[in-house]
Amino acid sequence: MKILTGNSNKNLSSKIAKYLKEKLVNSNIRKFKDGEIYVEINENIRGNNIFFIQSVSSPANDNLMEMLLCIDALKRSSAKNITAVIPYFGYARQDRKVVPRTSISAKLVSNLITQAGADRVVTVDLHAGQIQGFFDIPVDNLFTTPLFARHIKKKIKSKNIICVAPDVGGVERSRALGRILNVGLAIVDKRRPKPGQSQVMNVIGDVKGKTCIIVDDIIDSGGTIVNAAKALKQRGAKDVYVYISHGVLSGDAVKSIKNSPIKKLVITDTINNENKVRSAKNIEILSISNLMGEAIRRISNSTSVSFLFK
Repeated sequence: MKILTGNSNKNLSSKIAKYLKEKLVNSNIRKFKDGEIYVEINENIRGNNIFFIQSVSSPANDNLMEMLLCIDALKRSSAKNITAVIPYFGYARQDRKVVPRTSISAKLVSNLITQAGADRVVTVDLHAGQIQGFFDIPVDNLFTTPLFARHIKKKIKSKNIICVAPDVGGVERSRALGRILNVGLAIVDKRRPKPGQSQVMNVIGDVKGKTCIIVDDIIDSGGTIVNAAKALKQRGAKDVYVYISHGVLSGDAVKSIKNSPIKKLVITDTINNENKVRSAKNIEILSISNLMGEAIRRISNSTSVSFLFK
Protein backbone atom coordinates (compact mmCIF):
# COMPACT_ATOMS: atom_id res chain seq x y z
CA MET A 1 0.00 0.00 0.00
CA LYS A 2 1.18 3.51 -0.87
CA ILE A 3 -0.51 6.89 -0.40
CA LEU A 4 -0.34 9.80 -2.83
CA THR A 5 -1.83 13.20 -2.13
CA GLY A 6 -3.00 16.00 -4.38
CA ASN A 7 -2.76 19.66 -3.43
CA SER A 8 -6.35 20.22 -2.25
CA ASN A 9 -5.96 19.02 1.34
CA LYS A 10 -2.41 18.06 2.24
CA ASN A 11 -3.08 18.48 5.97
CA LEU A 12 -5.70 15.73 5.96
CA SER A 13 -3.52 13.49 3.78
CA SER A 14 -0.61 13.87 6.23
CA LYS A 15 -2.86 12.94 9.17
CA ILE A 16 -4.16 9.86 7.33
CA ALA A 17 -0.60 8.80 6.46
CA LYS A 18 0.45 9.28 10.09
CA TYR A 19 -2.48 7.14 11.29
CA LEU A 20 -1.42 4.38 8.87
CA LYS A 21 2.29 4.86 9.70
CA GLU A 22 3.03 5.33 6.00
CA LYS A 23 4.95 7.97 4.06
CA LEU A 24 3.34 9.94 1.26
CA VAL A 25 4.54 9.07 -2.23
CA ASN A 26 7.14 11.53 -3.54
CA SER A 27 5.54 13.44 -6.39
CA ASN A 28 5.72 16.69 -8.31
CA ILE A 29 2.32 18.26 -9.01
CA ARG A 30 2.52 21.83 -10.31
CA LYS A 31 1.16 24.23 -12.91
CA PHE A 32 2.66 25.73 -16.01
CA LYS A 33 2.33 29.49 -16.39
CA ASP A 34 -0.82 29.09 -18.49
CA GLY A 35 -2.51 27.07 -15.70
CA GLU A 36 -1.95 23.65 -17.25
CA ILE A 37 -1.32 20.98 -14.60
CA TYR A 38 1.81 18.81 -14.64
CA VAL A 39 2.05 15.53 -12.71
CA GLU A 40 5.16 13.43 -12.11
CA ILE A 41 5.54 10.44 -9.75
CA ASN A 42 9.10 10.40 -8.41
CA GLU A 43 9.29 6.83 -7.11
CA ASN A 44 8.58 3.30 -8.30
CA ILE A 45 4.94 2.25 -7.71
CA ARG A 46 4.78 -0.74 -10.08
CA GLY A 47 2.53 -3.46 -8.66
CA ASN A 48 1.45 -1.39 -5.62
CA ASN A 49 -2.03 -0.64 -4.28
CA ILE A 50 -2.21 3.15 -4.46
CA PHE A 51 -4.62 5.36 -2.51
CA PHE A 52 -4.81 8.84 -4.03
CA ILE A 53 -6.33 11.49 -1.72
CA GLN A 54 -7.94 14.59 -3.21
CA SER A 55 -11.03 16.68 -2.38
CA VAL A 56 -12.92 18.36 -5.20
CA SER A 57 -13.10 21.60 -3.23
CA SER A 58 -12.40 25.18 -4.31
CA PRO A 59 -10.94 25.67 -6.87
CA ALA A 60 -13.09 22.69 -7.85
CA ASN A 61 -12.16 22.56 -11.53
CA ASP A 62 -8.40 22.64 -10.85
CA ASN A 63 -8.63 20.00 -8.13
CA LEU A 64 -10.81 17.74 -10.26
CA MET A 65 -8.42 17.97 -13.23
CA GLU A 66 -5.47 17.36 -10.93
CA MET A 67 -7.19 14.21 -9.67
CA LEU A 68 -7.81 12.88 -13.18
CA LEU A 69 -4.22 13.52 -14.27
CA CYS A 70 -2.81 11.87 -11.13
CA ILE A 71 -4.97 8.77 -11.63
CA ASP A 72 -3.82 8.62 -15.26
CA ALA A 73 -0.18 8.96 -14.20
CA LEU A 74 -0.61 6.15 -11.66
CA LYS A 75 -2.23 3.92 -14.28
CA ARG A 76 0.61 4.56 -16.72
CA SER A 77 3.12 3.81 -13.93
CA SER A 78 1.75 0.23 -13.64
CA ALA A 79 0.05 0.60 -10.26
CA LYS A 80 -1.78 -2.63 -9.40
CA ASN A 81 -4.91 -0.96 -8.01
CA ILE A 82 -5.86 2.72 -7.76
CA THR A 83 -8.33 3.90 -5.14
CA ALA A 84 -9.54 7.48 -5.47
CA VAL A 85 -10.05 8.73 -1.90
CA ILE A 86 -12.32 11.76 -2.28
CA PRO A 87 -13.15 13.23 1.16
CA TYR A 88 -15.39 15.88 -0.46
CA PHE A 89 -16.99 14.83 -3.74
CA GLY A 90 -17.61 18.08 -5.58
CA TYR A 91 -20.35 18.47 -8.20
CA ALA A 92 -22.51 16.02 -6.19
CA ARG A 93 -25.28 18.59 -5.75
CA GLN A 94 -26.14 18.26 -9.44
CA ASP A 95 -27.28 14.64 -9.30
CA ARG A 96 -30.49 14.91 -11.40
CA LYS A 97 -32.34 17.22 -13.78
CA VAL A 98 -34.46 19.53 -11.66
CA VAL A 99 -35.20 21.84 -14.61
CA PRO A 100 -34.87 21.19 -18.36
CA ARG A 101 -31.60 21.51 -20.28
CA THR A 102 -29.17 21.13 -17.38
CA SER A 103 -26.15 18.86 -16.88
CA ILE A 104 -26.12 15.95 -14.45
CA SER A 105 -22.58 16.79 -13.35
CA ALA A 106 -22.33 14.09 -10.67
CA LYS A 107 -22.74 11.43 -13.37
CA LEU A 108 -20.22 13.12 -15.68
CA VAL A 109 -17.60 13.37 -12.91
CA SER A 110 -18.21 9.72 -12.01
CA ASN A 111 -17.54 8.73 -15.61
CA LEU A 112 -14.38 10.84 -15.77
CA ILE A 113 -12.93 9.24 -12.61
CA THR A 114 -13.69 5.75 -13.90
CA GLN A 115 -12.31 6.41 -17.39
CA ALA A 116 -9.14 7.96 -15.94
CA GLY A 117 -8.36 4.54 -14.44
CA ALA A 118 -9.64 4.41 -10.84
CA ASP A 119 -10.52 0.91 -9.59
CA ARG A 120 -12.40 2.01 -6.46
CA VAL A 121 -13.70 5.19 -4.82
CA VAL A 122 -13.80 6.08 -1.13
CA THR A 123 -15.73 9.18 -0.17
CA VAL A 124 -17.55 10.75 2.78
CA ASP A 125 -21.26 11.58 3.07
CA LEU A 126 -22.25 11.85 -0.57
CA HIS A 127 -24.87 14.55 -1.10
CA ALA A 128 -27.15 11.90 -2.60
CA GLY A 129 -26.67 8.19 -1.94
CA GLN A 130 -27.72 7.23 -5.46
CA ILE A 131 -24.49 8.73 -6.83
CA GLN A 132 -22.86 5.42 -5.85
CA GLY A 133 -24.85 3.90 -8.70
CA PHE A 134 -23.32 6.34 -11.19
CA PHE A 135 -20.06 4.38 -10.90
CA ASP A 136 -19.32 1.00 -12.47
CA ILE A 137 -16.62 0.40 -9.86
CA PRO A 138 -16.94 -0.22 -6.08
CA VAL A 139 -17.77 2.85 -3.97
CA ASP A 140 -17.37 3.09 -0.18
CA ASN A 141 -19.44 5.98 1.15
CA LEU A 142 -18.33 6.65 4.74
CA PHE A 143 -20.66 8.35 7.22
CA THR A 144 -19.83 11.03 9.77
CA THR A 145 -22.90 10.26 11.91
CA PRO A 146 -21.10 7.94 14.41
CA LEU A 147 -18.27 10.49 14.70
CA PHE A 148 -20.74 13.30 15.39
CA ALA A 149 -22.66 11.18 17.90
CA ARG A 150 -19.53 10.53 19.95
CA HIS A 151 -18.65 14.23 19.91
CA ILE A 152 -22.17 15.23 21.02
CA LYS A 153 -22.18 12.73 23.88
CA LYS A 154 -18.82 14.05 25.05
CA LYS A 155 -19.35 17.81 24.62
CA ILE A 156 -23.08 18.52 25.05
CA LYS A 157 -24.36 17.79 28.55
CA SER A 158 -28.01 18.75 27.99
CA LYS A 159 -30.56 15.98 28.61
CA ASN A 160 -33.22 17.67 26.52
CA ILE A 161 -31.82 17.26 22.98
CA ILE A 162 -33.66 17.11 19.67
CA CYS A 163 -32.16 16.49 16.22
CA VAL A 164 -33.27 18.88 13.50
CA ALA A 165 -33.28 18.33 9.73
CA PRO A 166 -32.65 21.66 7.96
CA ASP A 167 -34.91 20.52 5.10
CA VAL A 168 -36.96 17.51 4.05
CA GLY A 169 -34.00 16.04 2.15
CA GLY A 170 -31.97 15.81 5.37
CA VAL A 171 -34.54 13.84 7.37
CA GLU A 172 -32.82 10.46 6.91
CA ARG A 173 -29.47 11.82 8.12
CA SER A 174 -31.02 13.54 11.14
CA ARG A 175 -33.10 10.49 12.00
CA ALA A 176 -29.96 8.30 11.94
CA LEU A 177 -28.21 10.60 14.42
CA GLY A 178 -31.34 10.81 16.57
CA ARG A 179 -31.53 7.02 16.68
CA ILE A 180 -27.98 6.79 18.06
CA LEU A 181 -28.63 9.54 20.62
CA ASN A 182 -32.12 8.19 21.40
CA VAL A 183 -33.76 11.61 20.90
CA GLY A 184 -36.64 13.03 18.87
CA LEU A 185 -36.72 14.67 15.45
CA ALA A 186 -37.85 18.06 14.13
CA ILE A 187 -37.90 19.30 10.52
CA VAL A 188 -37.42 22.79 9.12
CA ASP A 189 -39.76 23.40 6.19
CA LYS A 190 -37.96 25.73 3.79
CA ARG A 191 -38.48 27.15 0.33
CA ARG A 192 -35.93 28.39 -2.21
CA PRO A 193 -37.17 31.57 -3.94
CA LYS A 194 -34.08 31.33 -6.17
CA PRO A 195 -30.78 29.39 -6.22
CA GLY A 196 -28.53 30.12 -3.23
CA GLN A 197 -31.35 31.59 -1.12
CA SER A 198 -33.64 29.88 1.36
CA GLN A 199 -36.69 30.94 3.33
CA VAL A 200 -38.00 29.12 6.41
CA MET A 201 -41.75 28.59 6.24
CA ASN A 202 -42.36 26.42 9.30
CA VAL A 203 -40.79 24.18 11.94
CA ILE A 204 -42.36 20.76 12.30
CA GLY A 205 -41.93 19.48 15.86
CA ASP A 206 -41.70 20.91 19.37
CA VAL A 207 -38.34 22.61 19.97
CA LYS A 208 -39.31 24.90 22.87
CA GLY A 209 -36.75 24.77 25.69
CA LYS A 210 -34.69 22.13 23.89
CA THR A 211 -31.09 21.93 22.73
CA CYS A 212 -31.37 21.64 18.95
CA ILE A 213 -28.78 19.81 16.90
CA ILE A 214 -28.95 20.54 13.17
CA VAL A 215 -27.14 17.99 11.04
CA ASP A 216 -26.43 18.26 7.31
CA ASP A 217 -23.85 17.21 4.73
CA ILE A 218 -22.86 20.59 3.25
CA ILE A 219 -22.74 24.19 4.42
CA ASP A 220 -21.96 26.54 1.52
CA SER A 221 -23.01 30.17 1.91
CA GLY A 222 -24.55 29.35 5.30
CA GLY A 223 -27.92 30.94 4.53
CA THR A 224 -30.02 27.80 5.03
CA ILE A 225 -28.40 26.89 8.35
CA VAL A 226 -28.42 30.44 9.76
CA ASN A 227 -32.08 30.91 8.82
CA ALA A 228 -32.93 27.55 10.38
CA ALA A 229 -31.11 28.50 13.60
CA LYS A 230 -32.99 31.81 13.78
CA ALA A 231 -36.32 30.05 13.24
CA LEU A 232 -35.56 27.55 16.01
CA LYS A 233 -34.61 30.31 18.46
CA GLN A 234 -37.79 32.21 17.59
CA ARG A 235 -39.76 29.11 18.49
CA GLY A 236 -38.15 28.85 21.91
CA ALA A 237 -35.11 26.63 21.38
CA LYS A 238 -32.59 26.91 24.21
CA ASP A 239 -29.39 26.40 22.19
CA VAL A 240 -28.61 25.54 18.57
CA TYR A 241 -25.64 23.37 17.61
CA VAL A 242 -24.83 22.49 13.99
CA TYR A 243 -22.90 19.45 12.73
CA ILE A 244 -21.85 19.49 9.06
CA SER A 245 -19.75 16.98 7.11
CA HIS A 246 -18.34 19.36 4.48
CA GLY A 247 -17.61 23.01 5.25
CA VAL A 248 -17.58 24.64 1.82
CA LEU A 249 -18.01 28.05 3.50
CA SER A 250 -18.00 30.23 0.40
CA GLY A 251 -18.32 34.02 0.34
CA ASP A 252 -19.26 35.60 3.69
CA ALA A 253 -20.33 32.29 5.25
CA VAL A 254 -17.90 32.48 8.19
CA LYS A 255 -18.97 36.05 9.00
CA SER A 256 -22.66 35.05 8.86
CA ILE A 257 -22.07 32.15 11.24
CA LYS A 258 -20.06 34.29 13.67
CA ASN A 259 -22.99 36.73 13.91
CA SER A 260 -25.70 34.05 14.06
CA PRO A 261 -27.45 32.45 17.06
CA ILE A 262 -25.52 29.21 16.42
CA LYS A 263 -23.73 28.30 19.64
CA LYS A 264 -21.28 25.96 17.92
CA LEU A 265 -20.75 24.84 14.31
CA VAL A 266 -18.78 21.61 14.03
CA ILE A 267 -17.36 20.71 10.61
CA THR A 268 -14.93 18.01 9.52
CA ASP A 269 -11.63 18.55 7.72
CA THR A 270 -12.71 16.99 4.42
CA ILE A 271 -12.09 20.52 3.12
CA ASN A 272 -9.11 22.49 4.43
CA ASN A 273 -10.64 25.45 6.31
CA GLU A 274 -8.09 26.02 9.07
CA ASN A 275 -7.12 29.53 7.97
CA LYS A 276 -10.67 30.51 7.04
CA VAL A 277 -12.28 29.71 10.42
CA ARG A 278 -9.41 30.71 12.70
CA SER A 279 -11.14 33.93 13.80
CA ALA A 280 -14.54 32.29 14.44
CA LYS A 281 -14.79 31.09 18.04
CA ASN A 282 -18.08 29.29 17.41
CA ILE A 283 -16.66 27.07 14.63
CA GLU A 284 -14.82 23.85 15.48
CA ILE A 285 -13.03 21.46 13.10
CA LEU A 286 -13.34 17.75 13.84
CA SER A 287 -10.78 15.58 12.04
CA ILE A 288 -11.99 12.65 9.99
CA SER A 289 -8.46 11.31 9.41
CA ASN A 290 -8.76 8.27 11.69
CA LEU A 291 -12.04 7.18 10.07
CA MET A 292 -10.60 7.50 6.56
CA GLY A 293 -7.31 5.94 7.58
CA GLU A 294 -9.06 2.91 9.05
CA ALA A 295 -11.20 2.57 5.91
CA ILE A 296 -8.05 2.60 3.77
CA ARG A 297 -6.41 -0.01 6.01
CA ARG A 298 -9.44 -2.31 5.80
CA ILE A 299 -9.70 -1.98 2.02
CA SER A 300 -5.98 -2.70 1.66
CA ASN A 301 -6.34 -5.79 3.88
CA SER A 302 -9.61 -6.90 2.17
CA THR A 303 -11.56 -6.75 5.45
CA SER A 304 -15.00 -5.30 6.21
CA VAL A 305 -15.55 -1.55 5.96
CA SER A 306 -19.18 -1.68 7.14
CA PHE A 307 -17.95 -1.99 10.75
CA LEU A 308 -17.03 1.71 10.56
CA PHE A 309 -20.69 2.67 10.02
CA LYS A 310 -21.62 1.61 13.56
